[in-house]
Amino acid sequence: MILFPFRYVWWLVSSVRRAIGRPPEFVVFVLEENLPALPDPPRPFWQRFVSRPRLSVKELGERFDAIGRDVRIKGVVLHLRSAGMPMATLQDLRELVTRLRKSGKRVVAWAPFYTTGPYYLACACDEILLMPTGMVQPLGFASTGVFLADGLARFGVGADFIQISPYKTAADPLAKPKMTPEFREQVTWLLDSQHGELVSAIAESRRLDEAGARDLIDGSPYGDDVAVEKHAADRVVGEEELPSLLGGRIGTWEQAAGKMRGPAPSLQRGKYVALMRIEGTIIDGRSGRLPVQPPIDIPLVGEDRAGDLSVVQLARQVAADKRAAAVVLYVNSRGGSSTASEAMRLALNVVAARKPVVVVMGAVAGSGGYYVATPGSWIIARPSTLTGSIGVLTGKIVTGAMWQKLLFNRETIAFGDRVTLYSDERPFSDEERSLVREDVERIYRAFVDIVARARKLTPDEVDPIAQGKVWTGRQALERKLVDELGGLDAGVSKARALAGLKDDAPLREVRGPKRMVPPLAGAAAAAGWFGYMLEGLTLLNRAPALAVMEYLPGELT
Repeated sequence: MILFPFRYVWWLVSSVRRAIGRPPEFVVFVLEENLPALPDPPRPFWQRFVSRPRLSVKELGERFDAIGRDVRIKGVVLHLRSAGMPMATLQDLRELVTRLRKSGKRVVAWAPFYTTGPYYLACACDEILLMPTGMVQPLGFASTGVFLADGLARFGVGADFIQISPYKTAADPLAKPKMTPEFREQVTWLLDSQHGELVSAIAESRRLDEAGARDLIDGSPYGDDVAVEKHAADRVVGEEELPSLLGGRIGTWEQAAGKMRGPAPSLQRGKYVALMRIEGTIIDGRSGRLPVQPPIDIPLVGEDRAGDLSVVQLARQVAADKRAAAVVLYVNSRGGSSTASEAMRLALNVVAARKPVVVVMGAVAGSGGYYVATPGSWIIARPSTLTGSIGVLTGKIVTGAMWQKLLFNRETIAFGDRVTLYSDERPFSDEERSLVREDVERIYRAFVDIVARARKLTPDEVDPIAQGKVWTGRQALERKLVDELGGLDAGVSKARALAGLKDDAPLREVRGPKRMVPPLAGAAAAAGWFGYMLEGLTLLNRAPALAVMEYLPGELT
């Protein structure tokens, strides 16, 4: 409070300085990689030298809002590259573009070529511009599954998993020789839903009916010689020609920000909306993330980790904070340990008993990611969020035959009739399989009951939409698993309303201590990645059962 006058004077002086000169008429943003929904957590000082901070959707939205307030800036150019982004993230970006256009700014998309993801985003803009020699590449959705069971068997490796139903297909790539009918059915309904979103976006953008939009998709690709004629693009123009086409100078955000007045410092010291996040694989232990991203994406064990020890402590902190009048819980997780998910749920229940909790789902919030969402009084998802997967599986990788092929002799001495239940030397016996299935069914029944109570349904109503089935956000809304389609802004607005706060009540992320991988650089970084992933396998195996969501179509390039 004492420092506020100094902050205000500094803002005033800074605003006068920034007002000297003019920002560029158009600001260009190059979108060349997947954007996280929220800013990365603060990094140790040493990490600033080995990796650059990623631009988040939230930060991009703040930049768009600043541009929308500045009457001197005419609009934005989105320079789009083929970056793998989930459909839900693209829908976040489309919402930002729509909001910026409503503020009176012109937004144009330009790309050397368009694949499905960038084209879907471009359809939210005023114009779609294509580089000479460029192309609108084949549009649509496809998903390829690789099934390793027969190949692994040649090396003496197998997978023995017990799943609550054939729709809980997380282990199918390891345990099955080919795609099962249930796997095929599930991927088909997900792709159909995503394809419907694309059709609607193209129909609205290109002023076509549904049939015309489907014809445009099925008629792709389009080279630069026919893209405008076929109504797939508005103009073919080189990037160097954009200033003359748009009628103004184009500059970067950094160039624009140096000439823009920032928001006045706030004196608000009252109640606020607390932002919590559960991102990555849910584990028993502490949250963590790789300080330097590996060159390839490694599912589950290479992902960020949401540990119950970290999340529970954070939930207790928020529950005790009387100034935190409401909570927005951001969930972006495929699931993980059932015991860690339950620990988080119980802690979040305490929070929900004291203040409203609104859940906002990211690209994926399934299985354990849905489990931890059940304390929410309101659940919001994007139309293409992958969610549901209310189900359980557990099992093991069997390597006994591999050691025999290698002529390695392994011998085990054990006390306790069932101590080797999860030994990798052999598959489950019939008796063991029966025991494990009982455990899976026990956890599944508890999962269904929790969902039924949270969503005000009966277990019999939940079971047909559970069984490990995955749904898009739009499908989940139809099945009463979520309450609204939207993103973080919708979640914050709902939290303010439920808590009776003003529309300008601040949103503040609450953080707890994070355990990070020790600093490594150069060749040692590979060992750090390996150690992190190896630890991930160990952590996941500690739980009595896993509630892990299938790897299903999500990212678009």
